[in-house]
Amino acid sequence: MAMRQLLMTTVFLLGWSAVSAPAQDAILPASVIFATSTGYWEDDGNSPAVERAPTGAEAVANPERKAAQRHGYYKLFAVRQEDRTSKIYLQQIAQTATDPAIVSTIELQEFSDLKPYVTDIRPENSNGIIKEPGLFATVYLKTDPAAEPDGWTVLIDEFGDIAVEKATN
Repeated sequence: MAMRQLLMTTVFLLGWSAVSAPAQDAILPASVIFATSTGYWEDDGNSPAVERAPTGAEAVANPERKAAQRHGYYKLFAVRQEDRTSKIYLQQIAQTATDPAIVSTIELQEFSDLKPYVTDIRPENSNGIIKEPGLFATVYLKTDPAAEPDGWTVLIDEFGDIAVEKATN
């Protein structure tokens, strides 16, 4: 009986310590509901970051230093809002010698204006980062929670121009 009581006390204390242990910080916030990394970009180090408006992302190039060739990929992700709709963001990520580095982050206003319920984001293919400049991804969304999702494409051409349009088949 004493052995059983000791075992029960041990289980109780272990359970209590597990419950009272602080939770670890999340690597990715729960509000990020879909994300994909795809596409490819490169520049001479003096090009501005991807931007959509004059108040958009700032260039990370420093004209006082010698420019270095840069390259990387894009990340497209949806962040859920309090009203259950989502905002879609585009990041330009640089591949560096140590770790990837965020060059710019912009909100794709075309999606925000729709107040969408995002159901998926998919790259053009699942082969990883391609070596051709640009991006092609499809965002699946609903403007009415009871409706069927529509596909919208996000395209970035070799010059860095961004286009968001309803997908056509």
